[in-house]
Parts: sequence; structure tokens; C-alpha cells
Amino acid sequence: MLVHLVDGTYELFRHFFAVPSAADTSGQEIGAVRGVLHSVLSMFERGATHLGVATDHVIESFRNDLYAGYKTSAGVPPELLSQFPLLEEALDSMGVVVWPMIEFEADDALAAAAAKAAADDRVTQVIICTPDKDLSQCVIGTRVVQLDRRRETIRDEEGVIQKFGVPPRSIPDYLAVVGDSADGFPGVAGWGPKAAAMVLSRYSHLENIPKDWREWDSSIRGARRLATSLFEQWDNALLFRTLATLRLDVPVFDSVDDLRWVSPHSDFKELCNRLKSGELFARASKAADSRR
Repeated sequence: MLVHLVDGTYELFRHFFAVPSAADTSGQEIGAVRGVLHSVLSMFERGATHLGVATDHVIESFRNDLYAGYKTSAGVPPELLSQFPLLEEALDSMGVVVWPMIEFEADDALAAAAAKAAADDRVTQVIICTPDKDLSQCVIGTRVVQLDRRRETIRDEEGVIQKFGVPPRSIPDYLAVVGDSADGFPGVAGWGPKAAAMVLSRYSHLENIPKDWREWDSSIRGARRLATSLFEQWDNALLFRTLATLRLDVPVFDSVDDLRWVSPHSDFKELCNRLKSGELFARASKAADSRR
């Protein structure tokens, strides 16, 4: 079986900025939610059977306690933030497994679900539906891959190496020194993507990098400068790697069988009416009937 894991936060943001604004009868903004529901339903119509969606019910997480500069909900349009609870409610009503994250992040839930699904011998491939570079650390050969649904491109382990210059296991170290503006941490001064790839492709993890630059591989240019910068900011580098490392201890599902989509729940028609999207109910009913 194939297991699809969807980054609901990414999908909601993507649709919010791509589809026209719309409101329900109470004035609640619903445009992005409708877009995500239609998008997820299209996956079932194309044959997806086992699927879970992770969302950031609260943008803040335990990482904000570790680093004051970590991303928050500041600056996120309230019309977008208000749609997270509605999206979670709507997906659940459609019969989809949803993981609304509060202490952890959606990325953590996706990572935990990917690891658990990949451990099941019945699963032939795990497809993490997000272009987020953080999730590249979860890629395993061609067994666990990333799918950018907007560009319709798949990134397997070789693809991760081609894009970042390091294998999946080194992605947290890579992000630690390069930084991640989307998550709010700057990385190590003087280190960019090329330097990170050049060093970590040889040493894999920060602890493996010799403290004496003269012991570095002779092919690494600027070793003295890079070493000085890294070890002067060593504590920050380790902290940033912790921020970039996805957690695998998030409760997600007991068995991949829990992710099998069967049909919408009995309240889905009413919810579709609220969303002014009767065609969504008709499509979901048809897709469910085709599986019986």
C-alpha cells in the first residue's frame, strides 16, 4: 500500500493566497478550507487509500521555549489563522485522519507518521506531501519520499543530495549552520549552502567536524574561516540543530490501517452546505461509493 501524509498547514497557506476569498453564512472566511478539501478529495479520486493530514492548530510550539526568535503567528493574517480549526473540523467530517498540533508542529507529526508507516512491511512507499526542506531529513531511499503537489515533483534520497549536497541524515546539521528564515533562526555567520554542503558531505554531523581546521579535508576552501566561525558559535549551532530536528515521538496512529479512507461522516453534507460547496459532498459520496 501507499501512505500519503499531507502538510495541512502548507496546504492551507497555499490555498489562502491562491483562491478567492469566500465567507460562510456567519461571515467566517472559508476559501482556503474549501480549496484544501477539494485538493485532498482529488487525491482519493486518483486512488489514494491511506492518508493523514497534520496541521499547526497553534503556530507556536515547544521550540519557542528553546529559542526566543523562533517563528510565531505574528504577521499571519487573522483570516488565515481562523481557518485552521475549521479545516481540522472539515477534514475530520470528511473521514480523514487529522493531527492538530499544539505542543509539537505539523512537521513533527509528519515525521513521526512517516517513520511509523515505513516500519510496516505492508507499506510499499510513504509519500510526504510537502516541499518543506525540513521534511527532507525523513526521506529514505525511494521508500520515503517528498511530493511537491504544486509542481508535481518527487524528491527521493538522491534528490535530497542533488538539492542540498548532503544526505537526509545531515539535513538538521545543514539547516543549523545555513539557518532557516521561515522558522526564524539565522544559522552560523559566514556559512552558506555551498560551505555547508562542502563540509557536511564529508563529515555528516557537526560533532564529526575537527576543531582544528588544519585537520580538515584539504579540498575544503576557507577551512580556517569556517572553523573559527563555527566553533565560536558552537552552542548556537547545536541549538539550531535541535530546532531543525523533527521529533519522532509524536502520537499519530496505532496502525496504518487507521489511515484508510472509507467515506465521509454523517455530518459532512451539513458541513458542505455551510461551506457553500454542495459539489464537494457529491464528489466525496461518489468517491466513497466507488470503494464499496
